[in-house]
Amino acid sequence: MNKINFLKESIKSLKTSGTLFPSSRFLASKLLKGINFDEVKLIVEFGPGNGIITKQIIKRLAPDAKLICFEINESFYNALLNIKDSRLIVSNQSADKISEVLNSHGYKNADYVVSSLPLTNIPKPITNSILTSTYQSLKPKGYFFQYQYSLTYYSTLKDTFKGNVSLGFEPLNIPPAFIYTCQKD
Repeated sequence: MNKINFLKESIKSLKTSGTLFPSSRFLASKLLKGINFDEVKLIVEFGPGNGIITKQIIKRLAPDAKLICFEINESFYNALLNIKDSRLIVSNQSADKISEVLNSHGYKNADYVVSSLPLTNIPKPITNSILTSTYQSLKPKGYFFQYQYSLTYYSTLKDTFKGNVSLGFEPLNIPPAFIYTCQKD
């Protein structure tokens, strides 16, 4: 999906896409820097959009590892299906269904979850369900990486991850983004 089509789709579905601009390579790089790609078996990505971060994950992913993406926007979902890589599984379900989707593919836990979901645009009960399900679906000491354009969910993430949250910032993105790094105990 090119940038013009991304913009058109983002305008149509701003509530679920959360932005008019795709993630920058700087944001993708900073978001993924905490992943040990030599040891990872399963990464989950929420809200991959047009696949900018997805493609960066696939470039670094070991041959025997998997990436499961959750995308509910039909246009973005169909664009992701065009990425031909046997390590990629694309799900057209809500992120709060993470446990069910992992189980259906033979996994109990993910090593990492990378999220581009616009949490502030999602109804709070659904966001809480997504965060709780994510926490439960991570392996012990697993990581959840979330970027946002505000600090609105900082305290919620600290509550969910029992205080194991650090905050980063990427100014070279439109708009600039905060990166939450959350670790399961």
